[in-house]
Amino acid sequence: MVTVYGIKNCDTIKKARNWLTDKGVDYHFHDFRAEGIDAATIEGWIAQAGWETVLNRRGTTWRKLDPSIQESTTRDNVAALLVEHPAMIKRPVLDVAGAITIGFKAEHYQSIFN
Repeated sequence: MVTVYGIKNCDTIKKARNWLTDKGVDYHFHDFRAEGIDAATIEGWIAQAGWETVLNRRGTTWRKLDPSIQESTTRDNVAALLVEHPAMIKRPVLDVAGAITIGFKAEHYQSIFN
C-alpha cells in the first residue's frame, strides 16, 4: 500500500501526485490538514526520518509561531506540535508499505518504484 500525506493545494504535493499518476502507481492521498493526523503516525515518521526532517521550518506556519515555542521545540514535544499544526510537516510524506520518504525528488521516487 502506498500513501501520500500532505496538503492538497501544496505545489510539491501536486508534483509528487502527478509523478505517481504518470507512472501508474496506485496510491491513497491523505490530506492531513483536512483529515488530521495522529501523534502515533508522526512518531513513526520521526523514528525513521528524524524530527528535524519531519518538521518544516521554512513554512509560514513555523515562521508565525511565537519565538518561545520555536526555541523550545525538541524531539520530546514536536509530535504534539505537529498534530496541532499539521502544515508544519514537511511534504510530501510518502509511505510505501511502512517505509517513509519525506520530500519529493523525481529521481528518488524512480528508485523506489523501479
